[in-house]
Order: sequence, then C-alpha cells, then structure tokens
Amino acid sequence: MPAPKLLIIGLDCMEPSLVFEQWRSDLPNLSRLMAQGCYGRLESSIPAITVPAWSCMMSGRDPGELGIYGFRNRANRGYGNFAISDGRAVKQPRLWDILGEAGWSVAVISVPGTSPPYPVNGALVSCFLTPNPTVPYSHPPELAQQIQTWLPDFMLDVSEFRSDEKDRILSNIYRLCDQRFTLAAKLLEQNQPDFLMLVDMGVDRIHHAFWKAMDTRHPQHQSDSPYATAIHDYYCHVDRRVGELLAQCGEAAVLVVSDHGARPLMGGICINQWLIDAGYLVLKKSPASPTPLDQLEIDWSQTQAWGAGGYYGRVFLNVQGREPAGIVPLRDYEVLRDRLSQQLAAIPDPQGQPLNTQVFKPQQIYQKVRGIAPDLLVYFDELAWRSIGTVGNGELHTTDNDTGADDANHARYGLMIFHDPQAPGSGQVIQDAQIYDILPSLLARYGLTPSPSLRGKLLPI
Repeated sequence: MPAPKLLIIGLDCMEPSLVFEQWRSDLPNLSRLMAQGCYGRLESSIPAITVPAWSCMMSGRDPGELGIYGFRNRANRGYGNFAISDGRAVKQPRLWDILGEAGWSVAVISVPGTSPPYPVNGALVSCFLTPNPTVPYSHPPELAQQIQTWLPDFMLDVSEFRSDEKDRILSNIYRLCDQRFTLAAKLLEQNQPDFLMLVDMGVDRIHHAFWKAMDTRHPQHQSDSPYATAIHDYYCHVDRRVGELLAQCGEAAVLVVSDHGARPLMGGICINQWLIDAGYLVLKKSPASPTPLDQLEIDWSQTQAWGAGGYYGRVFLNVQGREPAGIVPLRDYEVLRDRLSQQLAAIPDPQGQPLNTQVFKPQQIYQKVRGIAPDLLVYFDELAWRSIGTVGNGELHTTDNDTGADDANHARYGLMIFHDPQAPGSGQVIQDAQIYDILPSLLARYGLTPSPSLRGKLLPI
C-alpha cells in the first residue's frame, strides 16, 4: 500500500507539559517522533477554544478574519441571539482544500469545523458538531453507509461528558478514540489518500471529566479517586494508537498537533454579576437563584454592557445606533472600553489577591474583524478561572460551573510534533510557534505558495 505524503493526527486539548515532560517516558511513540523530528509548544488562537482554533490552524486565518469568536457567536445585533458556528461559517480554504486543488487526494476525519460535510477531493467525515448520525455526515454521502458497516455504533462525540456518570464517560471516550483511529486505518487502506487528517476529541473530554482526580493543584482534588490515573492511561492508549497508525503509513511525514492545552479549573468569575454590581448592567428584577441572563428582563435603557460565560469572558457594549436600544454614544465607546478593561483586569481572587487577567480588544489582536465580535475578550488569570454568565449566584466567585461538571479549563499553549522519516531531525525544539504557522509551513514544505495575506510565519520543519 502506498504511503500517504502527509499524516496529521490532531489531539484536541492535548497538554504539552504532560507529553514533553511529565509522561514522556510512558509515551514511546510520541517520544520517538520528538527525538527523531522536532517539537514545541504551539500558541493557540485567542480565544483558545476548539471552535475556532482548528479552523484557524487549517486556514492560517485568525478568529477575526474568520468571524468566529467561539463555539457560539452573536447571530445579529439583537440581544441574546447566539448561534453555534458550524462549518458553514468558515469561508476560507483549509489545508485539505488547497492540497485537493493541487491534485492531492485527501481523507479528513472529524476535524472541528467540518459539519455539515462538503465536497473535497476524496473523503470527509464531519465533526462533533454533527447533530446526530441520521443527518449527512460524510462526503461522498454513501461513505456514511460504509462507515456503519465498519463501525455499526459509530459515535460523533461523547454525549453528556459534563456529568457524574464517570464510568460511562470513560468507556465512551475510549470508544470514540478507537473509532477515529480505526476509521483512519480503513480509509488509508481503501482510498490510499495522499493526505489524511484525523482529530480525536477524547483528550479534551477526558480532561474536562477527570482532571481533578489527577492534579493536586485542583481546588476539588480527590486524593483517593479511582480515576487518579485515568488521563495518564488514556494518553498511553492514544500513544499506542498513534504507533499502530504510523506502522501502516510507512515513510509518511507526520504532524501530531493540539489546538490548545489544558489546566486545572480553579473556579468561575460571575461576569454579569460583576457588571451589575459595577452599574453597567441593570435588571428590572433580580433572580433569587442562579439564572441565565437571557431568561431575565434587562433594562436596556440603563444598561451599558453585558457579558457571556465560557472558558473565557466576553463583554458586549450597548452602543447607540448599533444595538436596538443602545445608549453608549460612539464618542464614549473607547473611553468605556478602556475603563472596563482596567476594571476587569483588577478583579481579585477570593482572598483579595491580584489575578493575572488579560483583556483583549479584537481590533488589536486580529488582522481583520468580521462578523459580530465581542467588544472585549477576557482571560481570567490566564484561563485558570472561567467566565460564569448566570446571575443570582450570591457572590462574585464560584466553584460551580454553569454548564455542568467540569474539571479543566483550556490553556493558551497546545503542542506540535513533526517527523519526516525521509528527512529526519534530531529532536530540536521549535520556539515561538503559533497556530497560524502550521498552514504556511506545510504548504511551503510541499512546494505550494502560501497566500501572502496569511498571518503565520514559516517554521523550521
């Protein structure tokens, strides 16, 4: 069987400190790729979120250029109209599109941002955003029927991974991983593509479900948990599956990559409660218990700003002539944005100590700003604290997550490991790599000219 020219193994949320340092000796296949190739931390997009990070990586465009600022985005200037950004929001060509145009046959498996499926020069199986297996999830459409014969219980994601059903979640994470690698092996054998890319979401899911059992830094660490080694054991399992796939690929060049890393979730900061307390957000009636903001009646005639929860914070200003009942005059916009930035950055931890919080303006961190961007993006304590959107929690800080049980937050740095058996390296560490560098670096390596408007630089791979 002819080897593909390039294999990309995406491991969503894989944490570089665990692979490069803590568990390297337990991961022989990844360790060998590191020793015989090159590797390094990979700075993610802002925000460091699965949607849009994989699309940023594969298109070489930042969230502003894509107009995708998170899993859910404002659909219009109305209040509370958020919509999930699926693949239809990605208007830029991605690596497999460019390679396909150049004559490469491709196989793309579960890369976030590929639902609904669309035509490629080969095969595409859509991602975890696919609502259920009864809707189209492959190109060509008949591939889905073949997948059902190979994998009759084919999973699109781990359902309800933010719950207390830990045994079920753990079993399904392994099943999801095995299905992705098995499907990759089947498509390599059947289609013999020049390029194959898969993404396993299991790494992300296991972090969110089991981190506190592993990490003594976690405020809810369980020292006697039966799941203390769950994440370590899963990393070892992924390493074995990587080794099996590489054995099938002969002399293929391989990139192992994650879109962001992971860290213990220390707690949540109730961003809308803070905005209420600071006088920026005014409710007509305060709730007696934690309630989503979109279920409350807001007095827009007195509200200057409101926020959204998630792994990072988002703040939107109620601008005159822009929002339906906007009250912030355009002439005051930047003054208010600067004041909010300074005040948000000064929010302390529960003991009154400073947090390492960063507040970003889209116009300063993106090449362009398309769609409806937040007016401010907030990383509370380098993402150690998430943003809580609900109101009525009774205090500014909380240990409860408003979207279900969650042990981990995302971290700014993912990882990359590149190895080409035909041009081996010697374990050099790549410095200052960003998620935007992947696309132009791969295109240049294979003799394709990257667009001069791409954000990324060429890495020495």
